[in-house]
Amino acid sequence: MSNLIRACALRDVPPESAIAVEVGDEDLAIVQSGGRFYAIADECSHAAIPLSEGDVGDGEIECYLHGSRFDLATGKPLGLPATEPVAVYRCHISGDDLLVDVSAPLDPDLENVLQEAQES
Repeated sequence: MSNLIRACALRDVPPESAIAVEVGDEDLAIVQSGGRFYAIADECSHAAIPLSEGDVGDGEIECYLHGSRFDLATGKPLGLPATEPVAVYRCHISGDDLLVDVSAPLDPDLENVLQEAQES
């Protein structure tokens, strides 16, 4: 857990919304959706627009410029025009704070397997 860095207070992120933060050298969107917290790169892979300014719902975030949607758990694009994923990072709740490990982005394919295992 030595790679975890405080990103924000939990209360700073209202349900179904995102905020922009800088953690280490990374610009992140910290997102709350469906009662879960996510840390995702704060830049659309299609148009270099901050994702933190987009709409959030049902485990997805939408870029406000062209409507590209991304899965918050994997960073994978869910619709055009984006075709490349955005980086996602592991989060940890500690008391009233959200900590993020920005040392290495999560593997989107591994996250799908882990998410399916948790849901079964």
